[in-house]
Amino acid sequence: MSQFWPRLLAHRWQRQFRLLAKLRSQSKSLRTSSQLLQHQSGSLSFKLEDFPVERIRNFSIIAHVDHGKSTLADRLLEITGTIPMGDNKQVLDRLQVERERGITVKAQTASLVHEHNGTKYLLNLIDTPGHVDFHYEVSRSLAACDGVVLLVDANQGVQAQTVANFYLAFEQNLKIIPVLNKIDLKNAQPEVVLEQMRNLFDIEPDEVLKVISSSRFYSCYTYVPNPRYDRLQPLKAFVFDSWYDQFKGVVVHIAICDGVAKKGDRITYASSGKTYEITEIGIMHPTQVPSDVLYAGQVGYAMMNMRNTDEAKIGDTFFHENKRVQPLPGFKDATPMVFAGMFPTDQSEFPQMRNAIEKLTLNDRSVQVSVDNSPALGQGYRLGFLGLLHMDVFNQRLEQEFDASVIMTAPNVAYKMKIMGEKNLKHWGTDFITVLNPCLMPDPAIITEYQEPMVDGTIITPADYLDSITALSLNRRGQLKDQSYIDDSRVMLRVLFPLSEILVEFFDELKSLTSGYASFDYEDAGYQLTELVKVNFYLNDKDVEELTMICHVSRARETARKVCLKLKDTVPRQQFVISIQAKVNQKVIARENIKAYRKDVTAKCYGGDISRKTKLLKRQAEGKKRLRKIGNIDVPKDAFIKVLRK
Repeated sequence: MSQFWPRLLAHRWQRQFRLLAKLRSQSKSLRTSSQLLQHQSGSLSFKLEDFPVERIRNFSIIAHVDHGKSTLADRLLEITGTIPMGDNKQVLDRLQVERERGITVKAQTASLVHEHNGTKYLLNLIDTPGHVDFHYEVSRSLAACDGVVLLVDANQGVQAQTVANFYLAFEQNLKIIPVLNKIDLKNAQPEVVLEQMRNLFDIEPDEVLKVISSSRFYSCYTYVPNPRYDRLQPLKAFVFDSWYDQFKGVVVHIAICDGVAKKGDRITYASSGKTYEITEIGIMHPTQVPSDVLYAGQVGYAMMNMRNTDEAKIGDTFFHENKRVQPLPGFKDATPMVFAGMFPTDQSEFPQMRNAIEKLTLNDRSVQVSVDNSPALGQGYRLGFLGLLHMDVFNQRLEQEFDASVIMTAPNVAYKMKIMGEKNLKHWGTDFITVLNPCLMPDPAIITEYQEPMVDGTIITPADYLDSITALSLNRRGQLKDQSYIDDSRVMLRVLFPLSEILVEFFDELKSLTSGYASFDYEDAGYQLTELVKVNFYLNDKDVEELTMICHVSRARETARKVCLKLKDTVPRQQFVISIQAKVNQKVIARENIKAYRKDVTAKCYGGDISRKTKLLKRQAEGKKRLRKIGNIDVPKDAFIKVLRK
């Protein structure tokens, strides 16, 4: 019986379930937005011109995952009267994926007004992600700030991402306000955590603000310096984020450095030289509220009738038409760490997937996009991400926000290789090449040097698990660089890892070994010499390019055996034997066989001479041998998906 109708029915049910989940999330968001809009009465209750730069504070909240950033932002919104008091949770986490996972993925801004000692201040708050995969969001957000609130959980203590965020703010010379949160919890150890902060950051305990989860935290902004800008100077502003609105088009987040930007002004972008007219401008309070004007030191949004999503370049400077100013330095491009292929489930859906990727990358500029093609999966893209969680979130946002059904292949990293020979140098254009797709790796005979990406890993763990974590690190080809105790019971390890070794299952193993107490963070550490091999997979001596991979020579046999076993379970049986082979330089390092379907040709023989049965079996064997030479192995797309996925 054909499997077409059952598969079609299952596909339609899956689409219906996704649509229902999307509508449920949208209805919840609409209820929250309607409450906020009713509270705001559709307009601002204050005038932005009443806030000179001396009474403006731009700050961000940075912390490790689940240390209370979004909760603190909710309390600040309530205290300042921006949103009504009540059961507010993750008000600034507007994406469905953020509410489902309980993490912050996108940095969000909100402008608040608070009165202190009889003087009103305009506070521009930016809530940032806490996971290492979204550090590019944090670095961009800090460019629009003059200070940061470093939030540390008194129960969990200083974690790996806390250290990374501290040095990120320290390098940008921002004012750091240390805050110890959740000191009222049963297992809180404020004295121990304060000692950790002093050992790691040179922050004295009397400099740390101590708050509880329900306290009215209002004094943090008094420690933040005001911006050093002038509204009387010519307009100078920069874009630090952007997104696509299906009704209004491209929307950009802007920070005004000098001058004034008004609705109707004609502005020019420094990088492209293109001129646009501001059609709408305002602040996030916490949703979009038009104000028709923004002054120096203020943060808000703007719409400029951009026709192409590529025109909204992050970090670009703009100014009034014919009044050119010195452009700001901008942002460094994010360096992708993980690469994966993305293909539509049906090639007829490729244009829809392309449009969805273009609009989503407008909101997530850290994703690198290049065209890719696969004989089995068709036309698609090869995308570069900052980590595995980043890749999963991007895929989930495509499905939820654009209803795009896609196939994500197994993640891999970018290797560098040095080649020799004049003809080869002429063909490749350089002696060092970067290989993103394993299928495009040159012949090993012309390669003289291999390099793989490395990362500096930071592990903070209870000292009881030190031996287990050391063994895990060495098993993953890690090199221990430093070890230091941050208090009497916790130790911080700095380990140099090959990026390919921590891609899959490393974090899960780390959490399992330490009962969930360890935290892990990493940053790019360049490339290092290594020994690599290209592993090819064959089905009856026919190369399957989609499964080709590059791995370290010590991992080749183990990895090949796992893939062969997966193929044995996923490739459907045929009327002839299918041999699955993994080869390195034409040498077989792993093999599995898929047995053929066997018809009992001797069933019709009721007794008689044995020679008749032997004749029938011999004829069957010859037919299967002939069929194996001319038969094609029809591997369904589902089999590739199961093997290619991590």
